[in-house]
Amino acid sequence: MKNSKKFWAFVGLAVAIYAVVQLLIVTDIMNAYYLNTLIFISINIILAVSLHLVIGITGQFSLGHAGFLAVGAYISAIATMRLGLPFPVAIVLAGVIATFAGLIVGIPSLRLRGDYLAIATLGFAEIIRIVFLNIDYVGGAAGIQVSHFTTWTYAFICLFVTIVVIINFTNSRHGRACISIRENEIASDAMGINTTYYKVLAFAIGSFFAGVAGALFAHNFYIIQPVNFGFMKSIEILIFVVLGGLGSLSGAIIATILLTVVSTFLQSYSEMRMILYSIILILVMLYRPKGLMGTMEITDYFKMWGKSKGGDRHE
Repeated sequence: MKNSKKFWAFVGLAVAIYAVVQLLIVTDIMNAYYLNTLIFISINIILAVSLHLVIGITGQFSLGHAGFLAVGAYISAIATMRLGLPFPVAIVLAGVIATFAGLIVGIPSLRLRGDYLAIATLGFAEIIRIVFLNIDYVGGAAGIQVSHFTTWTYAFICLFVTIVVIINFTNSRHGRACISIRENEIASDAMGINTTYYKVLAFAIGSFFAGVAGALFAHNFYIIQPVNFGFMKSIEILIFVVLGGLGSLSGAIIATILLTVVSTFLQSYSEMRMILYSIILILVMLYRPKGLMGTMEITDYFKMWGKSKGGDRHE
């Protein structure tokens, strides 16, 4: 991707989006509420894209992403609030420690498949949550107070890096190996692909970016608590990926934006919010069972549209 026209077009689009939003912030056209919503969307996209690599590309059913989010959140909070480290250092540290956590759970559990893997990763996430719940150094059940360091610039840079890395990894030979594992693990193994290595590699990369998202998440609020990283958080991230379409990066991004906006604007209707949220999910699954994008990317639709227009002109 890095030497192609698509890459530079993507960079240009990203710079334009950043510049427009930054202009709206500087001129006070975008208020704090909408800015916070935009940052929250960026964090959720990082989580969805990182899980997309594990589930959508490698085909490993993980329910432990909230655990890596928690590791990143608490490690970054300790780094800034207890050790006095700069926020950028805390972000990197959060990602690195989350990667080690991903390796610890990934090496033994990724030999499992399907439901067994889901149960193992879910158990890991719960272990992480309970550990932080019982550590007084980070406030236990009461949580730890965190300074607000997350800005639109930090969120955008982390989001941009995450998407570029995941796209380049997917288009590399390592990504093709992961896709082959998703399609048929037994056949991949028979062809000499080290399936365990590639599954652990994808898991580690996904864990790193989940940790980065955790750092942004922790410093976007003024307090983090173990209750923020429960089972439902993992399910929420999973829904982003499944609703967008397994194997579709752009689908995961679109679904994340859609559901985050819906959830945010329904906060005023606390009693009805989850009902309406669930109805939207049911309707999408009924009419688009493969997700919003299926296994296709949004660029594939542009190509199809271009070909159809070209065919019409030719006729």
